[in-house]
Amino acid sequence: MNSRQPIPVVVLAGFLGSGKTTLLNHLLKSSRGTRIGVVVNDFGSIEIDAMKVAGQVGDSMVSLGSGCLCCAVDGSELDVYLERLSRPANRIDVIVIEASGLAEPQELIRMLMAGENPAVRYGGMVEVVDAAEFDATRARHPETDRHLAVADLVVLNKTDRVAAEERARIEAVLAGLCPGTPVIPADHGRIDPELLFDRRPWTETRGQLSFEDLLAEADDSHADHAEHAHTRYESTEFVSDQALSPRRFIDFLDSRPAGLYRIKGYVHFGVPGHDDRYEIHAVGRFLRFTPQPWGRAEPRRSQLVLIGSGVDGPALLAGLAACREPEPELLSPDTMWGVLRYVSGEPAEPEPEAQATSMP
Repeated sequence: MNSRQPIPVVVLAGFLGSGKTTLLNHLLKSSRGTRIGVVVNDFGSIEIDAMKVAGQVGDSMVSLGSGCLCCAVDGSELDVYLERLSRPANRIDVIVIEASGLAEPQELIRMLMAGENPAVRYGGMVEVVDAAEFDATRARHPETDRHLAVADLVVLNKTDRVAAEERARIEAVLAGLCPGTPVIPADHGRIDPELLFDRRPWTETRGQLSFEDLLAEADDSHADHAEHAHTRYESTEFVSDQALSPRRFIDFLDSRPAGLYRIKGYVHFGVPGHDDRYEIHAVGRFLRFTPQPWGRAEPRRSQLVLIGSGVDGPALLAGLAACREPEPELLSPDTMWGVLRYVSGEPAEPEPEAQATSMP
């Protein structure tokens, strides 16, 4: 990730026992060079056993040998810790907030969205669900349904503890509770970190859209390849030297299939007044564009990686190809409004047009 850009903050939620800590430990173990700041919004402290840390993380910030920074806080301290973690000296790439099992994730999201720290930005909410205790959890905590409704991505954890028929039933219930929200099956919290964030910065030397990190599992060289997290997902890569129509691209994103968990990359629209490179970050339903200047002599092109399970790769490529725009310079700046709705800090209304121009 580009350290000059705001650091994404991902909220990891789920009720007690759902497997949030196990999933978090897996992310830390599989980070491979990504510096992860962790805020634990819980009562008491947390043992990061996957990192082989002696003792427990208390109420203060602790620097780990792995480069991860962890702290246990309550909601009132959140802004303070985000400010500390986002300081340039820490070189943090992504921040993960593990919400308390009894927390209201909506409040954390509200705080992040209302925050005034330009160094961080909200990066989506992931809800962890215990497949083995799904019905019991909903009975004890009716607010589960409300939490699922605001999730951008759902991890159905502990699927190894339920039969295939039970898993299908739970997935059907989830489809009704949070329609359109992607659901990732997992056991022991093992999901690929690439579904939430990039494990290494995209640099010109390694290739911005290399997928090599997804095809390797950290510390699992002796494990059965069939058990690797990446075998559950497929990737589709799209490159276009022709600009994309902002309206058609937003229509494509609005209709993306539920199995498409993650989209990352850069988009070139080329619309007058909006010739920046637009970085796209999508986790489940969450979507954010970040305009950036093009690098010196960098070719104007769109480069995307789409990660999902059970998705039709050729259909995705065909849909993206249909977004190509041969004459972006003739488009009205108003056509960018759908994109600008997902850019932090943009005006609430599009600026009026000076003259009529052709539309896509």
